[in-house]
Amino acid sequence: MTLRGRLTAAFLAVVLGPVLLGAFFVGSTMSALDRGRSTERLGLAAAGVRTSVDALCQQLRAAADAVALVADPAARPGAATQVVGRGLAAAVRVTDTAGRTTYVTPGGPDEPWQDCSGDPSAAGPVRALAARVQLRDPAGADLGTVAAAQPVDPAFVARLAAVTGVAVTLLDHAAGPVRVTHTTENRGVRPAVLAAADRVDGDRVTETADGRYVRRAGPAPGQPLPLVLSVPGERPPGLYAALVAAVVLAALLAVLAAGRLARVTTRPLVELAGAVDRVAHGDLNTRVPVRSRDEIGRLALAFNRMTRETGTYVTALTSSRDQLRGHLAVLGDTLASTHDLQRILRVILHSAIAATGARAGAVLLLDAGGVLVGQCAEGLEGRWPAADPTDAATLRVPVGAGVVGAVVATGEPLRGRWEPATAPTGEPLCETYIAVPFAAPGAAELGGRGGPDRPGHPPADADGDGGGAAGGTLGVLALYDRVGADEFDDDDLETLRTLAGHAAVAVDNVRVHEEAQRLSLTDPLTGLWNYRYLRESIRREVERANRFGRMLSVLALDLDRFKDVNDTWGHAAGDAVLVEFARRVRGEIREVDLAFRHGGEEFVVLLPETDARGAAIVAERLGAVVRGGPVPVDGHSGEPVLVPVTVSIGIAVYPDHAATGQQVLDAADDALYAAKAAGRDGYRLAQPPDPTPTQEIPVVAGAVSPPDGLPRAGAVDAAAGPPGGASSGPHPPRQSRGR
Repeated sequence: MTLRGRLTAAFLAVVLGPVLLGAFFVGSTMSALDRGRSTERLGLAAAGVRTSVDALCQQLRAAADAVALVADPAARPGAATQVVGRGLAAAVRVTDTAGRTTYVTPGGPDEPWQDCSGDPSAAGPVRALAARVQLRDPAGADLGTVAAAQPVDPAFVARLAAVTGVAVTLLDHAAGPVRVTHTTENRGVRPAVLAAADRVDGDRVTETADGRYVRRAGPAPGQPLPLVLSVPGERPPGLYAALVAAVVLAALLAVLAAGRLARVTTRPLVELAGAVDRVAHGDLNTRVPVRSRDEIGRLALAFNRMTRETGTYVTALTSSRDQLRGHLAVLGDTLASTHDLQRILRVILHSAIAATGARAGAVLLLDAGGVLVGQCAEGLEGRWPAADPTDAATLRVPVGAGVVGAVVATGEPLRGRWEPATAPTGEPLCETYIAVPFAAPGAAELGGRGGPDRPGHPPADADGDGGGAAGGTLGVLALYDRVGADEFDDDDLETLRTLAGHAAVAVDNVRVHEEAQRLSLTDPLTGLWNYRYLRESIRREVERANRFGRMLSVLALDLDRFKDVNDTWGHAAGDAVLVEFARRVRGEIREVDLAFRHGGEEFVVLLPETDARGAAIVAERLGAVVRGGPVPVDGHSGEPVLVPVTVSIGIAVYPDHAATGQQVLDAADDALYAAKAAGRDGYRLAQPPDPTPTQEIPVVAGAVSPPDGLPRAGAVDAAAGPPGGASSGPHPPRQSRGR
């Protein structure tokens, strides 16, 4: 914003502020008063509705009692007709204990009848309000009920509106979207009232766009009808329009006055502003004439001096800009396009050497053992003792040893000079050096503890003796022997800090990327593979089994009565059972087997190159290891409790039981249900699919089931060689799981 704009805005704020505040105060006060009065009216109306409905229910109960007190069943119809004739009720219905209607007066209202003491029906509109009493014989035995009803029609709603003095709307039911049964609202305002009623609940009052106030009155105990009450607001018409007009008029007058004042004030600065624009477009030869000795004159003198010095700086910076542009472009492209940590660190090191004029340098990262390990080096061959001068990874420095070790231990950069003959032991042969640490992003904000909280970051030294790295430190960027034999200065330090920050982001991004890839495929509670990886793995294993003519067994596992564990000991105990179960499963399968958590207490195990007999052996072993050791969990009294656990297992084999990965999973799931139905704590083999006469079932060559019905892996024809021969597949061959 220009100076003229700022002056205008300041004047408008001074002038229009009180006007806007006054208009807002008047409008809000009038709205608050109107809302308060309307809320009070609606509260009184709701009380009146409750009283009217309660009086009607009392009248209906008295009518029903009058009929129920007639002991002679033959005389009850006459009594009911008399009650209706006197206008105490519109209809009377007598039902027996089974709910069958034994008598009902003719001409009664349609169903449903809303019971005065019951919850409102959500099935449809209420046609009548009814009161029911028990019908008993002289001995007190239950004979049924007597119900007296009064229709809920437009006349009834109109009477309620007349009693309360507000508009009344009867909804068709208490739940779901509002729909009108009867209403006294005008057709023009009805949609707005219904929309407001759909948003309000309880005793709250809401306002419609046209200034009406709406409240629900029921359903509630003693008043079971879903009613909506509304009243028009009492605000003066055109109040807001008058306030807006006053504010607009004041704004127009203020803008005219502010514009005039700002133009007079800023006229001396126009010439200087034009010169600044020309300089901004690259004309550094622009000068401003000094016409006075006041503040504007001093500003012109400073501007002329600034343009002269800026021209000199631009000339010097242009050459260095072109040199750094290439390095920064390579650095940016590398950081944005790759997760290759070695490549990123090499680009950062080369950029640092080029930016500072160093002859050599190295990037070292802190490993989990507290040792700095070289990642990349430049120009250090023969200058730093290493096991393999061509391999930077053999460059290892303990934390606290030498310059780079001290930098990592303290978290502070170091720079200086020494003579090659007096260089400390273990340091490279050089004259000048500078070393800057880099830490995980966010480590400073976390109080120096950002490193250990992030995956893959080495921990800081716990005993505080100086032998560990500073909190969050990932490594160090070190440069040696600046060109010209000058020491590295503060500008070099700032440059190296910036590049070290890039290195920290790169290391952290690569580690986060690797951790995210792992977490996206594993279950966070048990550490097993998750359902997403299951879908990918079953597809891959089925393709491999199909390609090499092998079998693939799938075990579907489900912990028995796991809900009882959660309900009895809590979800923390359930989690402990799941973790222990996953540990036992991992202990009973091979490295080539894959275990997944399908969800909840359901698990899946893929057994590549395993036939049904081998899968049955694995299922027996899993059942035994789960059954044989109760899982200790924390009890309610704080003492550990041993929870017995069993598992049901379903087995399916590809291709004997299915032709696709999803189908073999479904077959194993069906077998699991069969194991559950058979009493749990066992396993069942899936049933082969029924052959269809119109579809040929593809059978993979070399995967043949023996006569005993349990398919075995590795069965081949005579031309292919004897069973049990070496496999060309990615997994070792196996005839059965005999373990």
